[in-house]
Amino acid sequence: MNKGWITVKRLLIHIGQRFAADGCLNSAAALTYTTLFAVVPLMTVTYSMFAAIPAFQDVGGQIQSFIFSNFLPNTGDKVQQYLMQFSEQARSLTVVGVIFLIITAFMMLRTIEGALNAIWHVRQSRRGMASFLLYWAILSLGPILLGAGFILSSYLTSLKLFSDATSLLGGEQIILRVVPLLLSTAAFCLIYMAVPNRPVRFKHALIGSAIVALLFEVAKQGFAYFVTLTPTYQLIYGAFAAVPIFLLWIYLSWVIVLLGAELIRALGVLEEVTRQQPIPKTVGMLMVLATFWQQFQHGKPTELKDVRTMGWGMALEDWEQYTNYLLTQGIVTKNEENELILARDLAEVPLWPFIQGLPWPLPSSEELALLKPGQLPPWAKQLVEKLNSTNQAAAKQLSGNVVSLIAQQGDNKPVKLQKP
Repeated sequence: MNKGWITVKRLLIHIGQRFAADGCLNSAAALTYTTLFAVVPLMTVTYSMFAAIPAFQDVGGQIQSFIFSNFLPNTGDKVQQYLMQFSEQARSLTVVGVIFLIITAFMMLRTIEGALNAIWHVRQSRRGMASFLLYWAILSLGPILLGAGFILSSYLTSLKLFSDATSLLGGEQIILRVVPLLLSTAAFCLIYMAVPNRPVRFKHALIGSAIVALLFEVAKQGFAYFVTLTPTYQLIYGAFAAVPIFLLWIYLSWVIVLLGAELIRALGVLEEVTRQQPIPKTVGMLMVLATFWQQFQHGKPTELKDVRTMGWGMALEDWEQYTNYLLTQGIVTKNEENELILARDLAEVPLWPFIQGLPWPLPSSEELALLKPGQLPPWAKQLVEKLNSTNQAAAKQLSGNVVSLIAQQGDNKPVKLQKP
């Protein structure tokens, strides 16, 4: 139990550190700004999708009520009226206006992808047709799936057997609370799995999405309570008070979404770290360099999967640390396709100065002993032997105790240099 609590504590600390390091607060601010312009286009596109399918024509109002009741606090009634008016006006736009609305919606999805890619440290976003197909699938299939879910729920609730069962068990209130949470979890899970340009495990996305959905419920109640206790916006802005309150809520919502992304990524990193063999940083760096060198011999770029294909169990977090350092040192670079390739002849890189310059200390003999010699290639075995010899030589040179070093005859004061 104590060990599990320590793991959770470390996970939370890691999430907090990564949330700050990845600039998630700045990303949430940028997404708030983009959302302000894209929310009406997204609503318009959604209604257009429902209008194009006869079976879904009566579902739009239900989904609208669901979104505003479950993703906005109780103070959002005025905002709902404004957005509905804007959306009604947007439906009468010309073809050029509709194209502009779709482009605005695409820009929002592009911003979301950029923010999530930054959390997963993906350097290259989707391009061209892949990007277009993803965004179009979200804009088109998202409303359709929501509509299908509402039609299915309406059908189930209309069945006498279902109605009698829920009445008998007193489950109506439970269903009214659970169904929105399930739909919210499904929506977040879709975003976390589809948007980042990197595979995300379904298990991690589902856990993170469920936690984010619960956080949204807590945040809604807390935000509504906060607004009622601090009527400052009403005094300053009067009838327009709903606008800054709405912006503040959007910002808080994006903070929660990005926090969920950090949680999902941290779960993946934690699983990799617990599954992989511990590798000292110095040895891991040279493993990466060996992979870069071998890939370069075949004229190919290097990715993490290439390191793993060669038999090295390496976590994503370590790979990013190694490659970022090599990029800053100019040893590797990116080609026109944004792929990592070797930039220097490794024959001209002296080994000892390179190891000394690494931002990590030399591995101890205890760390090196954790490596399994049978799984190491000849060069890695030789490296481990050299590092062990270095540790032994350092231990021999620095043998004795502190007193034997400092208890020398004479004054203990620093020697003053005489002026010439």
